[in-house]
Amino acid sequence: MGSLIAGGGSGAVASSAHAGCPRFRATDPLITGRTRRALATTLEAPDIGGGIPVARWVRAMAFERLVHDQAFVSELLTRAVGLLELDRPERVRVRSGHDSVAGTASELAGAHLKARHAGEATMLFGLRVPFLELEGEERATDVRPDFAIVAPRVVEEKVVGSWLVVGDAKDYERVRARIDDGRMLKGFLQVALGAESAASWDQRPDGMEVHRYGVLAVPRNAYLRPEATVEDLADHRREVRVRVRERIAALHEARLEAATDDELREHVAHVEATFDPATCPTCSLFRYCRGVLRASEDPAAVLTEIGVRPAERAALRGLVGGTGVAPPASTPQSLVAQVVATASGEGQPTGRRRIDPIGLPGSIHVALVKSDAAALGVHGVAVQRLDGSGAEPWQHRVYDRTNATETRHDLMTLLGREIREVLELGHGPVHLVVPDKPTADLLVSMADSLAGVELSRLRWQRDLDEGREILTFDGEPATMPMALGEDARIAVSLLLEEDRARAFNLRQPVVDARAVLATHLVAGGPAYDAGRLDLLVAWAEATEPLDHRAVADDIADRRHTPGARLSNAASDEIHEAGRPEKGDPVAYERMVTEALEYRIDILLRAVAAMERFPRSRLRDAHRALESDAQVVWGRRLALQASDLVRFSRTYRYWRNAQVDMLDADRKCRDQLATLVDGQVARDRAAVAGVRELALATVTATAPLRLDVGSRRLGDGVRVALLHSPSGATVEQPTVTLTVQATSFKLGQVPLGPLTDDGQGPGLLWEPLVDPALSVGDVVVVAEIEWFGNPYKSGHELAVTRPGLDGLAAPKATCTPTSYAADPETHQWCCRPHAVAEAEWSDEIAARRARGELNPEVWPPVVDEERFDLDESTDQTATMDPGPIPDGLTMDDVE
Repeated sequence: MGSLIAGGGSGAVASSAHAGCPRFRATDPLITGRTRRALATTLEAPDIGGGIPVARWVRAMAFERLVHDQAFVSELLTRAVGLLELDRPERVRVRSGHDSVAGTASELAGAHLKARHAGEATMLFGLRVPFLELEGEERATDVRPDFAIVAPRVVEEKVVGSWLVVGDAKDYERVRARIDDGRMLKGFLQVALGAESAASWDQRPDGMEVHRYGVLAVPRNAYLRPEATVEDLADHRREVRVRVRERIAALHEARLEAATDDELREHVAHVEATFDPATCPTCSLFRYCRGVLRASEDPAAVLTEIGVRPAERAALRGLVGGTGVAPPASTPQSLVAQVVATASGEGQPTGRRRIDPIGLPGSIHVALVKSDAAALGVHGVAVQRLDGSGAEPWQHRVYDRTNATETRHDLMTLLGREIREVLELGHGPVHLVVPDKPTADLLVSMADSLAGVELSRLRWQRDLDEGREILTFDGEPATMPMALGEDARIAVSLLLEEDRARAFNLRQPVVDARAVLATHLVAGGPAYDAGRLDLLVAWAEATEPLDHRAVADDIADRRHTPGARLSNAASDEIHEAGRPEKGDPVAYERMVTEALEYRIDILLRAVAAMERFPRSRLRDAHRALESDAQVVWGRRLALQASDLVRFSRTYRYWRNAQVDMLDADRKCRDQLATLVDGQVARDRAAVAGVRELALATVTATAPLRLDVGSRRLGDGVRVALLHSPSGATVEQPTVTLTVQATSFKLGQVPLGPLTDDGQGPGLLWEPLVDPALSVGDVVVVAEIEWFGNPYKSGHELAVTRPGLDGLAAPKATCTPTSYAADPETHQWCCRPHAVAEAEWSDEIAARRARGELNPEVWPPVVDEERFDLDESTDQTATMDPGPIPDGLTMDDVE
């Protein structure tokens, strides 16, 4: 009889994204005795896409090794103990549990005695703890926390026992200087499983209590240097207990201890999956579950396959079942378009006209190939600046040292040179056009890293000028980094502008081509698949109906991807070819270049596909918003004042002031999108919580009467026509558009009051401008007051422009000498970075002299800035991590 595979990964606890699926729970390795990947092979649907790239596994193992490294253990332990507000230990010990239950029990006993009688804290590695509620089951695999800390437990200044603090090491990427909260939640849920298992273990020493809090060791910066974060596990431990009890109950109910392959197939087939194409691809059984749906004789199974939610399937059955029954008007038009595209094989245009800047002079195309071995690692980059000639060349770079600071400097210098050309030629505003959001995130994260290093360099230069030793935040000797070049600073500054503006929907220094194309064309198949630009391009270029399954399978099986991240196959090949001294430099350069060429081809085809869509009259309005904002950025850059401020270092008063600006930006975004995009307008009008929009049906034309689908838009309310069968009102040639300093003013718009005169069905509507409607037309109307006070003309409305983000930025009247001439008046607008960092350097030196930054202070002082100053810990290039365990998927490392 085989082992019970209890495990400790994300699939073993409630943190799994698939925990709500009955088939996922019924195929728990604890029940089947096989990993899900092995089970998928048994089911003749092998998992070929959910594996972990070798480079990603190298990074995970390199980080775990660093957590165990003597150079970081003391810092990691003391920071964790300090954050938990425990007493400072007398000494720090490092011990191994020898990867066995017996060894773990022995070392815990020793660590407990050291904590109890010598006041020492111990960091333990190589741990094995019996799985929660399966301690007596010899066949059950064990929980294996990455580390644990044993520290003295003090009550009323007396050591009465010890604390056991369970921890886990997770090399989560920092995107834009932070780690996604969802990933942190998953990590702490796994810590909770280890804590709950240890708490129930009868070999835990008497007097040792499992601490309420747990520790995650996560990368402090791009070079994987670990730092400790702590979180209360009380809720997580309750969740884990419930999940484990469910698993054990399912184990006893299934009775599959000695099941044959045929019995397992029958067991899996009789459990229905909760299929979601957005989350299921990381499950090893994804291909099996999708195959079941594709083979189903029920026409409506395709709705499940493409991700239509259960509550919406009944309304859409007529589109796929051959009944011809149209969905109700309340059904989101975007969803209807997706189902129609799937059934017909023809992509569905949304009718929206273009407001994006793609293809205009001043746009810069950027394609990246990201390394899985490093958070900010780049194998190669290609850049093209558009000048309107139509024959603009691409510039390529292939990097051997993917995670080196010099690589980031070179990439930003290349990009900055092109941005400077745009500004000098007067083609602004500048727009970086990328194939997908991960490409934008990588660029901004690199800029964030380089800005932090440059600010540290400016501080250390002040230290040298004052005759002080240059030291890191922790008081260690520092190495002066290379200065940020002029062109590199331009690129870093613009990308930080994107970072500061990321909450503003109307700003677009960086344009996601995939997102833009998706606003104009709805592809068939799962909406999740449309997250790839090459799939959208295939639908946009199609000249005959497509089989959505064939297209999706072809795209998924391609060796290359259109965005920053590599496919697993390409990642493994490039990683192997790029290994120092063991790789093949010629093959490495060839493969990276091929990956870049694929991205270039897809991006250019996407741009060409978008040229077929008509331009909106509001395109200039959107461009004006970005142009005005970049004027402020230009002042920051010219005076080198607040142009390198990372979002995490912005002033608190600036962040508070963002609230009003964000509200104004959001309202303007909603109004412009509703005016331009009929699909968006109809979807929003059908939402019960949206009070300012409504769908209406024309019931008569002489006089004009509307049956309005909103009780709020009734007698006496003034409404404007936004969309009709002839298209968006704003795009009609009779409508005037004036771009004003504070608003976008529209004239000759059909608008007027609704009147309940009791003379016929619906409400009387008397617009000053004839809308040219027919009986039965379904239109979208909006309350005039949503746009502000109505004009007396009776045919005009205005969209208010949000104010510029001019806080903590040079004013139009500031000059290079303004701060020097009047520091007090200009300290919050145009104080140069060099001056600001010099002042901060003096403050740090004074605090260090007072002992406030002494590395020995307790609790330890935490550096919240996390600048990427130390690349000595970048071990991913040479280490051999060993084979990837068969049962693990990307869910377990991400």
